[in-house]
Amino acid sequence: MAGPRSLWLQEALRAEDGVESQELLEDVPADVCIVGGGYTGLWTALRIKELEPDAEVVVVEQDICGGGPSGRNGGFALTWWSKIPTLIKRVGEEEALRLAKASEQAVEEIGAFCEREGVDAHFHQGGWLWTATAPAQVGAWQSSVETAEAHGAHPYELLSADEVQERTGSPIHLGAAYEKTAAIVQPALLARGLRRVAIERGVKIFERTAMVELDREEGVVGTPSGSVRAEAIVLALNAWATKIPELARAVVAVSSDMVATAPMPEKLDESGWTGGEAISDCRLLVHYYRPTKDGRVAFGRGGGRLAFGGRVNSNFDYNGRQTRELEEELVNLVPAASGVPVTHAWGGPIDRTTDGLPIVGALPARARIVYGTGYSGNGVAPSLTVAKILASSALRRDDEWAGSELNSGVCGTFPPEPIRFVGGLVVRGAVRRKESREDRNRSVDPVTKALAGLAPQGFFRRTR
Repeated sequence: MAGPRSLWLQEALRAEDGVESQELLEDVPADVCIVGGGYTGLWTALRIKELEPDAEVVVVEQDICGGGPSGRNGGFALTWWSKIPTLIKRVGEEEALRLAKASEQAVEEIGAFCEREGVDAHFHQGGWLWTATAPAQVGAWQSSVETAEAHGAHPYELLSADEVQERTGSPIHLGAAYEKTAAIVQPALLARGLRRVAIERGVKIFERTAMVELDREEGVVGTPSGSVRAEAIVLALNAWATKIPELARAVVAVSSDMVATAPMPEKLDESGWTGGEAISDCRLLVHYYRPTKDGRVAFGRGGGRLAFGGRVNSNFDYNGRQTRELEEELVNLVPAASGVPVTHAWGGPIDRTTDGLPIVGALPARARIVYGTGYSGNGVAPSLTVAKILASSALRRDDEWAGSELNSGVCGTFPPEPIRFVGGLVVRGAVRRKESREDRNRSVDPVTKALAGLAPQGFFRRTR
């Protein structure tokens, strides 16, 4: 097995061969300091330089750019249409539709960015199959489909069991909603490409430079060997946002684990899965998988391990038991992978909110400090939209992005510890048992309703 770095990041770093990484070793000034060198931070940096080319932008990253979720996710560039009912509840109909359409445009923008800037992130717009693998899951997408259509949008094509089985080469699928806008990318190549382009635009990036102190009065980000004093600070922390007091109960860190097979292009061709579609099912502990450029299958499952008290540590790294489970589930869902060795396995934390949508807002402070987090497993394309909000907010612009209803801060909280951790374990255990029965019997209630039905009363609490 490989070490804790993902297959994606290993490939990306080999391709760079000698790119230098710089740490912050002094005190520097900036117009905007961005904490976090993943998609959100880097897209925000590029957006700021687009809006104000002369702005001094500094990025500090505790690892390397792409070392977090941006370099180890499944590489699904999806829209927000699957969450349109929730988005309407959060921001209202008009803004929800604008944001859903913006999330479509974000997928296209990623492809255009890669082509324009020479970033070979293996962008492929083969669409997304949102599938059912048990009778109880069939139609789980109906609310999203109907809500979109009621507002004049038609992002999905509904597929029969025969149609989706033919496209995937797997008899386990009983139906699907297909969204053609979606794409797949090699996520670490995209992250490292964003890093390169940001540096070319004049953004100063300091890697292996953790934020150890945040002075909210003076607007200073303290690091082990230096500091950044800025007019505005952007916190693009992903799961590490749990360390911010105001966000500690708004976001919960959960693991997402992945494996990748050896290259198997002939087997994929024989199976019929040749369109390069991203695939995920309707479980709460969702399975997600896609082919790679060299014919591997990258396969993952979300909703694994939990963090107590917001502590994000090595508990989220590679886990042997999770890997063994994923290997079994991989063959069940992708029969073509039978007999093909798994060569890479990795894991790490992602940031989950109460409603599955990100939260964007400003911290109470004399300095200007804004944040965006909580992608809940769908951040590749939405991070570009959130970055537009953060850039406008950091620059104090009066536009449709800074003024978006999504830019309203925390909208729901999880219970305090230890109730959150213990309750999460209980709910996760119950959901896993329920979904295991469903996998065996294909005849239980819809898993998309599992959490609401199994969670203790008041486990999720709305604040606005």
